[in-house]
Amino acid sequence: MKTIFITGATSGIGKATAEIFAKQGHRLIICGRRKEVLENLLIQLSNFTEVYSLVFDVRNQQEVVNAINSLPEEWKNIDVLVNNAGNAHGLEPISEANVSDWDAMMDGNVKGLLYVSQPIIKLMKSKNSGHIVNISSVAARQTYANGTVYCASKKAVDVISEGMRLELTEFGIKVTNVQPGAVETDFSKIRFKGDEERAATVYAGYEPLIAEDIADAISYCVNAPDRVSIAEICIYPKAQAEPRTIYRK
Repeated sequence: MKTIFITGATSGIGKATAEIFAKQGHRLIICGRRKEVLENLLIQLSNFTEVYSLVFDVRNQQEVVNAINSLPEEWKNIDVLVNNAGNAHGLEPISEANVSDWDAMMDGNVKGLLYVSQPIIKLMKSKNSGHIVNISSVAARQTYANGTVYCASKKAVDVISEGMRLELTEFGIKVTNVQPGAVETDFSKIRFKGDEERAATVYAGYEPLIAEDIADAISYCVNAPDRVSIAEICIYPKAQAEPRTIYRK
């Protein structure tokens, strides 16, 4: 049984990951910004395992530190960190984009990941074991027009994962970088500011991945034998050939 810390646990890939680990009997620390949603998830998952919840925004470094420091001692022995919290905002060229969208993506996808990782890495290094799973994207593999800043933020996750592996392997800490392709979650609805009709077109004409597909992959990486370290895993839906190419019916 492991103690697993998951950010962005209230929806999408984060929630699916929490659900699969709960059913496996791992102890969970679920994190998110929406207190009521987090409390409901805690009640649901408590049917399977021990669950602790933390409410904070990864973009706020002081909130992150205060939340992690508030953990009871028996919950600070964190075995696995799943850095899932992140976002995409807007799909415009650099010349027309909203700067606040850039800030949201860089603050959440890059700085937020670092804010959460630093204190937990210190805990893992003190016991010479642990596993960090960073959720990147196939957008890190190939930049696409009008998504430049989002692609850059996910490329940064790839680089951070590589750097973590270089710094942490000697301490017995594994680092896994996960690059999902097109996954049908609230991702596009958030990117398009709640425009559900536009978001639906992203997943039209083919069968996209679902959050549980990525959760299954994360589960495999975390539950692999201790001698096995999955450094990177890229997951496309069957209809997607590369980040910009999806074959639709």
